[in-house]
This record gives sequence, C-alpha cells and structure tokens, in this order.
Amino acid sequence: QVQLVESGGGLVQAGGSLRLSCAASGRTFTIYDMGWFRQAPGKEREFVAAISWSGGSTYYADSVKGRFTISRDNAKNTVYLEMKSLKTEDTAVYHCAAKANRGFVRPIVAATESYPYWGQGTQVTVSS
Repeated sequence: QVQLVESGGGLVQAGGSLRLSCAASGRTFTIYDMGWFRQAPGKEREFVAAISWSGGSTYYADSVKGRFTISRDNAKNTVYLEMKSLKTEDTAVYHCAAKANRGFVRPIVAATESYPYWGQGTQVTVSS
C-alpha cells in the first residue's frame, strides 16, 4: 500500500498561482501512476491531471490544459501540480491518487475508480 499526503493549498486571487505537493510513503513510488482530482462543493470529483510512473506521459483535463502542469520527483516520492492563471472555478478540494503502473491511457487515468489510494485533500480557494 501507499499513503498520500497533499499540501500547498490555500487562498489565492484569480490570476495567481499555487503549487500543490503530494508526498507518498509505503511501497516503492515508481510502481504507481499518479493523478490529481478535485471536488467542488455539490459536485462530483473530477479528473485534473495524471502522470505515468516514469514521468514520461501526462494527461490533462481540457479545463486546465495550458494552465496546470503535473510533474513528479521519484527520488523524493513526490508528485506536484503547478497551477497558474487560476480561475474562481478552480476552487475545490484537490486530491492526489495512486494506481498501479499498468494501463496509462486516458480512459483509465481519468476515472476515479482506477485509483485505489487517495490522499485526504488540500483546499484551494480562488477569489475574484
């Protein structure tokens, strides 16, 4: 198993930037593909971005493409989400998630049910 802890959330004005981190502990980090999801009040959890175990492949939701960047540092067992040009609609609790590194294709990595391991989340609030 792997344990995930997110950090870096906060309150930021529209147009600003934040970098989220997700630290993993437990089993070897490189056996996992990693994803970021978010959940706004009253809405379902939605896919944001995913990165393969090697960092060589990524996917993004259309709503964040060009503004958010996912990356990972396997030496530090950490995955990041760099968020720029933030909008009020980006306000949500952001969760990182881990899945076994097999099947890195969009339909799989964008589905919440593909990920057995989840962090508790970090709140991102974007004010106008």
